[in-house]
Amino acid sequence: MRHTDVDLRPWRLKGRQQSQRDCSFPRLSHQQFQTLLIHDLAPHVRRSLAQTELKLRQHPRAVSATVLTLLLGTGVTAFGVAPLTVVDPSPVATQLIQQEVQAVAVPSQLEALETFSLALHRNDLTRGSDTAESLLQRLGVNDPEAARFLREDVLARQILTGRVGKRVQVRSESAPGGGQLLEMIVRGPAAGGDDAALHFTRTTLRRTAEGFVSSSEQVALQHQPMLGSGRIESSLFAAADEAMLPDAVTIQLAEIFGADIDFRRELRKGDSFSVVYDQPTADGEPVTWTSGSGRVLAARFVNQGKAHEAIWFQDGDQRGSYFGPDGNSKLRMFLSSPLAFSRVTSGFAMRFHPIQKTWRAHLGVDYAAPTGTPVRSIGDGVVEFAGVQNGYGNVVIVRHNAERSTVYAHLSRIGVKRGERVGQGSTVGAVGSTGWATGPHLHFEFKIDGRQVDPVKMARASETVQLAAAARPRFQEAATVAMGRLDSASRQGVALARME
Repeated sequence: MRHTDVDLRPWRLKGRQQSQRDCSFPRLSHQQFQTLLIHDLAPHVRRSLAQTELKLRQHPRAVSATVLTLLLGTGVTAFGVAPLTVVDPSPVATQLIQQEVQAVAVPSQLEALETFSLALHRNDLTRGSDTAESLLQRLGVNDPEAARFLREDVLARQILTGRVGKRVQVRSESAPGGGQLLEMIVRGPAAGGDDAALHFTRTTLRRTAEGFVSSSEQVALQHQPMLGSGRIESSLFAAADEAMLPDAVTIQLAEIFGADIDFRRELRKGDSFSVVYDQPTADGEPVTWTSGSGRVLAARFVNQGKAHEAIWFQDGDQRGSYFGPDGNSKLRMFLSSPLAFSRVTSGFAMRFHPIQKTWRAHLGVDYAAPTGTPVRSIGDGVVEFAGVQNGYGNVVIVRHNAERSTVYAHLSRIGVKRGERVGQGSTVGAVGSTGWATGPHLHFEFKIDGRQVDPVKMARASETVQLAAAARPRFQEAATVAMGRLDSASRQGVALARME
């Protein structure tokens, strides 16, 4: 078939008058029709593109907004007009693979289970009421042979005697109701001697083919600097518990800052503290069989917005002490309290006398404490009186100098004699309830020329010891390190962390 130029304009029919013969045109193939259509429309497309380009240059923002609107409005429709893909309907060839699985015989599986062992590891601390059976049961061990060995072996028996709080680690078999003991390692206090404070005892029990064997060795304690910080919400001890500080560290804080802060009357909600202290460890675990932690190395206490800081410094073989960052000693001529930090029943004020039933000036401080709690002299001096006085019961009076003396009353026992010289911190007796006392406590007085004064104020006003000039360069080096650690403790908030 011959094809000449085809005019598509006759497609636009003018009316029904035009005959079928007039609007007929040759039959074209699909490819020929596309070629003719493009040839005819090309001039129109070029003109449209030129006009669009002109409008884009004249009104770029309006055109961009129009295009964006069209895209957003027709974005979903675009998916609707996408060309369909023809899928071959012929089936896919498949192949069936068969493989025979051999089941393992039940007896062989049982034998494999018998040879498989799972060891369990548990930790706990010894208690005063522990027996061999109760300790093993608490650790998930059901082993009569091990219990008998704990009772009869010389070394093993020491695990259940002496101080409580020994750290026990066991490795045992896994079994319903508890498995057999495989190994037990116990860390506790050293056997004694001059190095008892520097070592710990490691006792090991191990199961062998012949039965249990035991061994014991003395191992040096390690020391790990620890950081702690907290904020006061109700009391110092409550804040220290929240920060997981040992009681011994809390007591040291009160002792160090006792002359600067009256922890009975001046502590406020929102006060904060940070501390660096030495923690003795046994094989990397904190020592648990003694209440005493290591020494406080540095501390900061913010009371009512004022920061108080202390740094432990020992120059060579000389006796160490706490100093402020300025080099002034925190040690005063008088301690602020004759007892280690404890709850106080009444301060220096008026009170209702529990015996005489009248209001009277309570010229002293009463410290509530269990009977037998050691009472210490707050300063160097000589025992002026040690005996019984009406109302005071058992009482000790220490003369510190010509003007100053202190009184320690209601003692359960007296530990010094008249004329004996005592030093600061020396024990002079024990808390009791003798004389006019309704319960065990210590009545303490500070006198100047026989007149009773506030002992806390006197401790705060007492003289301090200055750091020697030759030691100041070494102190400043130690102080820089200590203050950096305190800053780290303060930044971590209420927490406890090891210093790596």
